[in-house]
Amino acid sequence: MWDDAFPSFLIGLREGLEAGLIVSILVATLVRAGARSRLPQVWTGVLAAIALALSFGAVLTFTAASLSATAQEAFGGTLSVIAVAFVTAMVFWMRRSAPSLSGEIKDKVTGALGMGAGVLVATSFLAVGREGLETALFLWTTAQAAGESAGPLTGAAIGLVLAAALCWGLYRRVLRINLTKFFTATGAVLIVIAAGVLGYGLRDLQEGGVLPGRTSYAFDLSGSVDAGAWYSTLVQGVLNLTPAMTVLQVLGYGGYLAVVMTLFVRGVRDTAPRRVPTGVPTRVGTETAESAEATDATDATDATDASAATEAGAAGLPAAQPTPAPRRRPAWLVPVAVVTVPALIAGGAIVLGRPKPAAAETVAVSDKECGKGFSAPKPGRQTFQMHNTGDKTSEVYLVDPATNAVYGEVEGLAPGTTRALVATVAGGTYAWRCVPSSGPAVTSKAVRVSGGGTTQAVVPVSEQDLSGPLRQYRSYVDKGLATLVGQTRTLAADIKGGHLGKARADWLTAHLTYSSLGAAYGTFEDFDQKINGRADGLPDGVHDKDFAGFHRVEYGLWHGESAASLTAPAQQLATEVEGLRQAFPHQDFDPSDLPLRAHEILENTLQFELTGDTDEGSGTNLATADANLAGTRELLTVLRPLLTTRAPHLLPTVDADIARLQTLLDAARHGGTWTPVAQLGATVRAQVNGATGQLLEDLSPVPDLLEIRKSA
Repeated sequence: MWDDAFPSFLIGLREGLEAGLIVSILVATLVRAGARSRLPQVWTGVLAAIALALSFGAVLTFTAASLSATAQEAFGGTLSVIAVAFVTAMVFWMRRSAPSLSGEIKDKVTGALGMGAGVLVATSFLAVGREGLETALFLWTTAQAAGESAGPLTGAAIGLVLAAALCWGLYRRVLRINLTKFFTATGAVLIVIAAGVLGYGLRDLQEGGVLPGRTSYAFDLSGSVDAGAWYSTLVQGVLNLTPAMTVLQVLGYGGYLAVVMTLFVRGVRDTAPRRVPTGVPTRVGTETAESAEATDATDATDATDASAATEAGAAGLPAAQPTPAPRRRPAWLVPVAVVTVPALIAGGAIVLGRPKPAAAETVAVSDKECGKGFSAPKPGRQTFQMHNTGDKTSEVYLVDPATNAVYGEVEGLAPGTTRALVATVAGGTYAWRCVPSSGPAVTSKAVRVSGGGTTQAVVPVSEQDLSGPLRQYRSYVDKGLATLVGQTRTLAADIKGGHLGKARADWLTAHLTYSSLGAAYGTFEDFDQKINGRADGLPDGVHDKDFAGFHRVEYGLWHGESAASLTAPAQQLATEVEGLRQAFPHQDFDPSDLPLRAHEILENTLQFELTGDTDEGSGTNLATADANLAGTRELLTVLRPLLTTRAPHLLPTVDADIARLQTLLDAARHGGTWTPVAQLGATVRAQVNGATGQLLEDLSPVPDLLEIRKSA
């Protein structure tokens, strides 16, 4: 998580230190002026600035959540570019203003003391508010880039806490820091980070259709760079450099870094402080000392009305009549107001910013009335009520009739029923395709929508598209089965000869070969139960006469059974494997099942191997999980050409997930042995389960992306 947290940690530390220094100077100046009673006004302004920053963050988050996927990309990209502009301006402003910051703030406070309380509140609010807004914007953009909020929020929180501690230390004279050097060093690092945020923002704008060049890659190293390695994760999290970047991303990143860093370094040299005599502190240093001395200052006392009246009487003048005390407002009123008002304004902005749902259009679905009631919708997120007016269960798709690209679908719509279909509509041509359970597909009359930008669509896949990957995968399985036949024969020979120690090693070799072939959800029909069946559900469990295959042999080998009792089960296993090899070339394999395998293999892994449910004594469930991962990787290899054109960002993410899980599994291997699942520490087991679950989640779009859809 630290790779995602570091940019936010740095911005939290730097912005928090800037705001903290300003608050420290404000407090010290008031204390030195004997105006401690005005300190609540400073804290009220600070509280208002914090409330504004939090409200601004809420507006960004909830506004983006209500947008379509394409609009979210454009919105996030725009804010990323704005955040880079703000951070760049902040870096240069602090470099220029650090030496004279204290004097400027003191002058403002001195002027505010002669005016009303509202002026001092406004002074502290404006001084801190800018840093708060910059922090909220930059934190939001880094969270978007990271794809999650835990890391960036944690980093920012640590940075702000550390900044508060540093400011307290400076105020109390516990610490001495050369602030000019600090802001110079952090400014240089922030420029590098901002270059990555700019590159990420430009990519978002390309994905949102605002900028061109979405598929024009300057380089694509996803096939040769381990995206899940620690160094890849660190570089991507901190610098936003990814294995594949477009030409525009590279130009934006490199151009910004070259220009801004050059100007920054040149400015640092031009404003380098002249050498001063030893013992003469700089202005920033003296302000820190003065702030500390101010904590010992006593409050100034004003003349009271009573003493004034006494002096007037002594002079023979009539005593002034006492002026009625002004009605004071409750002390809590202003702080509550400065928190409530931004929150209410933010809530109103969120509510008003949400798109109002349009009245859903009812569209008929049948082989005779497909698309009846459909008129050209307005661009944006739309809901259509699909009503089956026919007598057959149907599937219905919103398509581009020219390319057959699918924008939305409803499956299994029964006769007489109505279901909602939600889709984002942009400029283009749209039609409905109704596919009844029997009979030909029917496509409605097309309508044209003008404007509205772009939207994502699923490019259709045909049986012909999947025939090549299917041939490759069948060839892979066929070769694996040939190898497996020899391995199970060796295993049976070991047991028959009484070499049980060797049999244990050969059992694992053969079982991993089988597991790497993707045997999930009945891939090998009845043979899978005979070769790799479990004891669960059998009347006598592991002692049931029908318990057979790898796990039957495993139980015997690791529970002290004799070679004589295991000879028959081992020979039966070898026979079933030979039968599978002979039958496999003639088995009917639906091409549409191939994309499902990429997800189903790991579903089985999470359900059986990672729970220890299939461990019959060998303690090698993690080895089996490793083999299952190899089978998943092989499936993705044959499907990669189809996925690359339909979801170019999916595979780099999946590759990173696979590498992360592979690293965790490798850590459980110790030469020829594996750590049993039951002996994993709670943290490591949670990491393995979490990495597998994340990979499953990222693989979940594959079946939909590569679903064979019937066309007219």
